[in-house]
Amino acid sequence: MIDTLESPYIHAATHDNFQSLVIDNSNVGPVLVNFWSPKAGPCLRQYPVLDKVIHHYEGRLLLINIDTQTEVKVPKEYGITSVPTLKLIRNGEVVETLHGYQSEEELIDLLDAYVARDSDKILTRVIELYSNGEQESAYEQLADAILNDPVNPRLPLAMCKLLRHEARFTEALKLIESLPDKVRKLSEFNQLQADLYFLNGVDSNVDVEALLKEGEGQTDDLSLQRQFVNYYVIQKNFEQAFLHLVNIIEADPHFENNFAQTAMLTLFALVGDGDPLIKTYRPYLKQYTH
Repeated sequence: MIDTLESPYIHAATHDNFQSLVIDNSNVGPVLVNFWSPKAGPCLRQYPVLDKVIHHYEGRLLLINIDTQTEVKVPKEYGITSVPTLKLIRNGEVVETLHGYQSEEELIDLLDAYVARDSDKILTRVIELYSNGEQESAYEQLADAILNDPVNPRLPLAMCKLLRHEARFTEALKLIESLPDKVRKLSEFNQLQADLYFLNGVDSNVDVEALLKEGEGQTDDLSLQRQFVNYYVIQKNFEQAFLHLVNIIEADPHFENNFAQTAMLTLFALVGDGDPLIKTYRPYLKQYTH
């Protein structure tokens, strides 16, 4: 049985110990949660692969099994509708979800992006240099590390975040676009790229807060509406951003090379799969793209 195999890297979880086994451990390193059932053949075929992959990482990754036949609360909280379903959790958040049987190659290809590597050690040094005002040296060491270990996504991610901190949004976007497909498609890069898209679209000549205070937020000027979208995304008020995108789509679906459609897709990536706003606003996108 899956839940009786003894390994320091593999544990069975229930609602009672989920916090300590999964959430708390995810603050130290990635945790792979396997939602399974003893009655599902694909789950039984999947487990030997998971066992092999977990031991391949020698403690840098934990596997937590949850039997959906006996445990109801956690699967419900995570929206599990079929098994096997794998959810990779880091710092308390789901960063990847996989449905159905996964091969060893597919798993390692995904997990390599999240499991600690030797090149991660440079990040502490880079942060120290940057904090001490040695930005040029920090960038140089980070760039060298990226060249030496191009498959470690945390290195370009750190550089993008530094560029974002300095409001160098275009440079950060170009860096993301230059990355290999399998790195660029990781959820962290998807969300960062979406965030940068809206930050890069802010017009410094438009004082959105002043317009809102003056009651001029309900304007027919689509260029201003676009700035309201950027403003609300940056403020994390995503519903207001969606509402302004709908206004633009309904007024002129082709405004500025289909800005509203592109921005809506980008915003979907930013809020993440499963957000109820996607279900609410996706019909507007379909209505004007068909």
